[in-house]
Amino acid sequence: MSSEVTASEPRGIRRGEPLPEALLDDAERMSREEVQALQLTRLRTTLRHAYDNVELYRRKFDAAGVRPDDCRSLADLARFPFTTKADLRDTYPFGMFAVPMSEVRRVHASSGTTGRPTVVGYTENDLSMWADVVARSIRAAGGRPGHKVHVSYGYGLFTGGLGAHYGAERAGCTVIPASGGMTARQVQIIQDFKPEIIMVTPSYMLTLLDEFERQGVDPRSTSLKVGIFGAEPWTEEMRREIEERLDIHAVDIYGLSEVIGPGVAQECVETKDGLHVWEDHFYPEVVDPLTDEVLAEGESGELVFTSLTKEALPIIRYRTRDLTRLLPGTARPGFRRIEKITGRCDDMIILRGVNVFPSQVEEIVLRTPGVAPHFQIQISRRGRMDHMTVRVEARPDAGPADREAATRTIAQGIKDGVGVTVEVAVVEPETLERSVGKLRRVKDLRKP
Repeated sequence: MSSEVTASEPRGIRRGEPLPEALLDDAERMSREEVQALQLTRLRTTLRHAYDNVELYRRKFDAAGVRPDDCRSLADLARFPFTTKADLRDTYPFGMFAVPMSEVRRVHASSGTTGRPTVVGYTENDLSMWADVVARSIRAAGGRPGHKVHVSYGYGLFTGGLGAHYGAERAGCTVIPASGGMTARQVQIIQDFKPEIIMVTPSYMLTLLDEFERQGVDPRSTSLKVGIFGAEPWTEEMRREIEERLDIHAVDIYGLSEVIGPGVAQECVETKDGLHVWEDHFYPEVVDPLTDEVLAEGESGELVFTSLTKEALPIIRYRTRDLTRLLPGTARPGFRRIEKITGRCDDMIILRGVNVFPSQVEEIVLRTPGVAPHFQIQISRRGRMDHMTVRVEARPDAGPADREAATRTIAQGIKDGVGVTVEVAVVEPETLERSVGKLRRVKDLRKP
């Protein structure tokens, strides 16, 4: 692949130009065989650590008739039971910890919007490893020592802000800890402090872009060169929208608090072809969400993770509910990739017998002229039937004819591409609620 910058290529980093060898760490230089040998050693240690120190794992392993020593190959992991979010909630708050509280240096937790939060803990070594994998992710995204990183992920119990913060410092960058909210002030800080990198949810990046334009500032004139976006699924259409409006490289970062936080996997800026899993610390599987069968490389299913080096909260075969597939490594040949995650098992809407994912609607909205990339799906019940309404904001310059055309285009696109008939409402600009954290695309109005 040529390393020349094309006219449409965002500035700052040459497409196809590999990361300088001096910036790769030892694990990134490993062959696939070396990675697998390291994984097996660490996996056996983790299984023993979990069995000996976590009552829930001891019970689950015993019930499944397996012991840590039964894992003699990586394929043997399939014999061990899964861990689910319910397991962490049932042992709330600290029942999954495998070390005494005196060794725990920090706790984080999920938002708990659908029940008890899931609580995770970190030893000093865990925090150091976390900073290392986020630093590795920032380098893979194009970050270099001396760059300024504007962190708009939320701080606090959510892992995003502090995970990005300490990883950026470990990478030798200067951190601007903006957190979420105060959008107008963030836009001013970006103009004044001139960061090269922003770490934020993709939906809040769209909110920031709107604010730049509201203030009369061309987003393409900023100092930003790279956006590292995570914490929610986003599509290739959204990547194109952000890159076009901001003139940056938009790359994906993946993580979840139960596994570590951000930094489990990262898209490399030189290829933008999926996220390389940092497999020296996290072992991925993809399983059929209905049969639980481990799927072959290249087959789509539910992503499952086992930690390989965590001390405070080892996690065995954690069901993420994220849908993807495993692929061979490219920019980092020793590590496999996961395809860009655009949906979750639990985000799926079943409308009159048809499976619908918000990402399918997003793709159609983002390629429709006259509307902004802000939409919401509302599910209601009319008589005995479920009904879906897609509410989409018009662009400020869209006239009545543009809005009518957009309504028809989106409705027809969903009918043709997804297979369901929905109602589309094109609403006034800035009507829909903006997100400063993880975006909730679906609003269920049905009564229990």
